[in-house]
Amino acid sequence: MADNGVNKGRRRFLVGATSVVGAVGAVGVAVPFVASWQPSARARAAGAPVQADVSKLEPGQRMTVEWRGKPVWIINRTEEMIERTKGFDSSRLADPDSLVEQQPDYIEGPMRSIKPEIGVIVGICTHLGCSPLYRPEPDAEGVGTDDWPGGFFCPCHGSRFDLAGRVFVNVPAPTNLEVPPYRFDSDVLITVGEDEETA
Repeated sequence: MADNGVNKGRRRFLVGATSVVGAVGAVGVAVPFVASWQPSARARAAGAPVQADVSKLEPGQRMTVEWRGKPVWIINRTEEMIERTKGFDSSRLADPDSLVEQQPDYIEGPMRSIKPEIGVIVGICTHLGCSPLYRPEPDAEGVGTDDWPGGFFCPCHGSRFDLAGRVFVNVPAPTNLEVPPYRFDSDVLITVGEDEETA
């Protein structure tokens, strides 16, 4: 049977090349399409929730995630840190019971958190918007007070907060550090920016 001058090798090459170009084009279209499902930088800045994995956060450590353009600290408090915070002299705190609205309604108690061991706090001083230092060790030097229980110290103007973010008396910061809305999606996943009720 005559092949009528058809070059089968060339035909196979053209079919293969066309398939490869088509696959690359499909991937090129799919990547931006799938990426468009993710919240944009503008949406994240406007308040889209962010998820944090705390599975590798060791006791005593702190990690930071960004929500609404603000640093949000997630602290894995040890049992000893919890006891120090709960047992601290509340007369040295300006708002020990968190009466000023700086947290969601479901956040209660001295630790100001859903779980005592995991603190979620916006890392911005309520005085002039500086970012305090994390000084969790008791009696740390340079924090400007005796019997430091551990917490957050703003060196800019001297504001001090305990490990639950409660503000000390006689410092420039007027209120406790803010606790953002958040929820636990599992033992190790936290969504910052959404309440438990909206899950």
